[in-house]
Amino acid sequence: MNPTAMPFDDIRELIANMPGPDTGAAQLVAERDAQLTKPPGALGKLEQLAEWLALWSGRRPAVTRPLVAIFAGNHGVTKQGVSPFPSDVTAQMVANFSNGGAAINQICIAHDLGLKVFDLALEVPTGDITEEAAMDERTCAATMAFGMESIAGGTDLLCIGEMGIGNTTIASAIYCALFGGKAADWVGPGTGHDEKGMALKAEVIERAIALHKDHLGDPLEVLRRLGGREIAAMAGAILAGRAQRIPVIVDGFVASSAAAILHAADPTALDHCLFAHVSAEPAHKAALEAMGKTPLLDLDMRLGEGTGAALAAGIVKAAALCHSGMATFEEAAVSNREDG
Repeated sequence: MNPTAMPFDDIRELIANMPGPDTGAAQLVAERDAQLTKPPGALGKLEQLAEWLALWSGRRPAVTRPLVAIFAGNHGVTKQGVSPFPSDVTAQMVANFSNGGAAINQICIAHDLGLKVFDLALEVPTGDITEEAAMDERTCAATMAFGMESIAGGTDLLCIGEMGIGNTTIASAIYCALFGGKAADWVGPGTGHDEKGMALKAEVIERAIALHKDHLGDPLEVLRRLGGREIAAMAGAILAGRAQRIPVIVDGFVASSAAAILHAADPTALDHCLFAHVSAEPAHKAALEAMGKTPLLDLDMRLGEGTGAALAAGIVKAAALCHSGMATFEEAAVSNREDG
């Protein structure tokens, strides 16, 4: 350990030393796919998903221990009136997840997915970003490290989601800092704002950007100054997935802001990620386009909780099973197309 190192130094080293794709494993998938009992390309994106699994896991496509990890945090900026719901709802929803009463619980049951919920010091909101940094560097780095531990116990497909009253404002601020434009370009209704409420969110974000403007050239500084604990933890979880060769599915508007931090640090940092869906939150499409990412689904959802990622995981599981479970023409004694 270097006693003079700054907390973010370890994060920067992880980003600089990310493992690359396993092209050999992907080639084996392509070769087997050509022998399966179907016309070439007939399963469309399912075939691409099978190759993606192999490329980043380094083995034959399989999803046997999928995990949805939900990270929950509270935000000091809520005192600016940016959400119609009180911060108490974050803890109440965490209890609802634990009791099996949320939408994400039902989707996990439907697709046989594991679920873990992480309470990130809900009793201690982050700093109000219009007045101070959300976190100091040590807290931010430690929270990213906590997110990395979400894969402890083993998983072969990680889905990240979140819960946090006020966090669409936080995500919008991150997008504005990273991608530019006016705050109004990045805000939406969140949990139910009208036009007046969205105008307030934009004004709050503009104040926050003005306060921190001299420090927003570094993506990790954007994260600690404008972000939240759940967003830092999701960024850490994405990095851990890369380091451990675990493919990652990113949920919607807020989860994508965690990914955007890593993309700004290194555009290849998200190559092992699948973006589950495009949120009905208006600016999500623009954020995905800014990162050059194409979402798998478009279901007009904007709930968060990892719900979009869990739905996408069901499709990824099907892709893996189609590849590994289908018979080849030879195995099934089915005539293949003739050459020439």
